[in-house]
Amino acid sequence: MAGARGAFGSRFGFILAAAGSAVGLGNIWGFPTKVGQGGGALFVLIYLICVVMICAPIMIAELAVGRRSGKDPVGAFTAIKPGSSWWLAGALGVMAGVGILSFYSVIAGWTIGYIYFAASGALTGDSAATSAFFGEFVGNAPLSIGLTFVVLAITAGTLMGGVKQGIERMTKTLMPMLLVLMVLLVVRAVTLPGAGAGLSYYLNPDFSKLSFRMFNTALGQAFFSLSLGMGAMITYGSYLAKSENMTRAAMWVVLVDTLVALMAGFIIFPAGFTLAGFDPTSTGPGLIFVVLPQLFATIPGGQLVGVAFFVMLTMAAITSTISLLEVPTAHLIDSHGWNRRKAVLVLAGLTFLLAVPSALSQGASPFWSNLPGVGMDFLSLMAIVWNDFALPIGGFLLAIFVGHVWRVDQALDELNQGGTMPAAGVWSFLIQWVCPAAIGLIIFFTFKDLLS
Repeated sequence: MAGARGAFGSRFGFILAAAGSAVGLGNIWGFPTKVGQGGGALFVLIYLICVVMICAPIMIAELAVGRRSGKDPVGAFTAIKPGSSWWLAGALGVMAGVGILSFYSVIAGWTIGYIYFAASGALTGDSAATSAFFGEFVGNAPLSIGLTFVVLAITAGTLMGGVKQGIERMTKTLMPMLLVLMVLLVVRAVTLPGAGAGLSYYLNPDFSKLSFRMFNTALGQAFFSLSLGMGAMITYGSYLAKSENMTRAAMWVVLVDTLVALMAGFIIFPAGFTLAGFDPTSTGPGLIFVVLPQLFATIPGGQLVGVAFFVMLTMAAITSTISLLEVPTAHLIDSHGWNRRKAVLVLAGLTFLLAVPSALSQGASPFWSNLPGVGMDFLSLMAIVWNDFALPIGGFLLAIFVGHVWRVDQALDELNQGGTMPAAGVWSFLIQWVCPAAIGLIIFFTFKDLLS
């Protein structure tokens, strides 16, 4: 079955593909944004605890479900627990892949556009000028829709090459380039005059700011950063050979993803604190497309640094769009018997149609920019539905399924296929009790915040 569906050619290829799925725009702007809003270094410390205690166990569980079944998320739950309604948990992940990709591809398109703007010297001026430029850019409907199409075309073209020749080959190229670019940008940022203030903010925790809400935010960011709860790791796990040490591979994926997030902080904060009036709590698009272009315009070699930064963002975005589209693609191949080309083209087309309202919602269309009765734009609504709710619900169901339905002893049989799993008792306790409780709290407080 693995041969017909495709499989990764090596552990290295799997690690880079899975890490590419996890590494995305959320690492590079989401993590610094949450660090800024959370007060700096203390948030980073709590984030790392959440990654180790909650997210790594969930990732291992998803991979185990995928490899045991050898199927897409829907087929995986059905194969392990036939005749039950657990397939709905997999269906949620399949829908989340399309839903998230529909707005994520719009933002990824912005990063492609900004490569050209950075290279041409168009990103200059003060905060008002860069803000006006960004507003005009995202309000340009033909350009925004066109760039979204480019992102989805690159993604679809990659997936039609299959697992080994498409996904693995592309991520083996993009991920090393991404890491090299990040290292170069970190070196440039930490050596800027005045970078010490940013490093102090990022590395010296202030424990007086400790709060339960910080734990909730850190866990949410860690969960979303690793692309958990949407079936991507189930799908990628289904392409992994039985001889591979799955636990070790999962730890490498977690390490690479966390390293990218930490390096993003080493770029954003040392560089940002050299800019007069820098606000570390600036949110995602404002931070990336408005604040940082001001910085690039003021430092030696800033134009080249700006180009490198947006190239890096685009690489991170594309490695994530690949996994987002692969989840529903695998479902159509496994559960409905479609060939890969047909599945990819149909899904890419449907995703593009769903992406158009998000592309129009940033100023190009009054209706999509302020939905009647909703009070927000369409892109923000999609982000709340899929990121804030679908993913944690998917992760919660996965933890319950592995910990109490499939049972940890069965999961450990699979995890021990490629080598004995270390600390199996610890993992069992975490996946049975700690992970469901922690993710349940995320869901509860997200609902509470939405209603307040």
